[in-house]
Amino acid sequence: MPKKILAVDDSPSVRKLVEFSLKRGGFLVTTAQDGQEALDIIVRDTFDAVILDVNMPRLDGFEFLRRIRANESYASIPVVMLTTEGHDVDKERARDLGATAYLVKPFKPTMLLELINEVLSG
Repeated sequence: MPKKILAVDDSPSVRKLVEFSLKRGGFLVTTAQDGQEALDIIVRDTFDAVILDVNMPRLDGFEFLRRIRANESYASIPVVMLTTEGHDVDKERARDLGATAYLVKPFKPTMLLELINEVLSG
């Protein structure tokens, strides 16, 4: 059975690229345009991993990550941060909040697939 991924990004073009790349890799993909929509989705369905942007309206990626890590129902879901925020302070904050991995945009779809497969196997 294919693994289910929730991809969260406010950019429609990035969502489409992530969705296309992951579907080609054999994953089932659900997308959300911000952290609030992702929270609404994650309570209705189960996911094997989340790919998460940082800068989004309504609810940013850091706050989404903090909230799911605080809820034991979702705390163990691997979260890959996929963001333009490449500064060490952002990476450290994501790690402190419980991010599993961090990938800086722009990214190669093959790198994202490799990282997701690594996170899910590990």
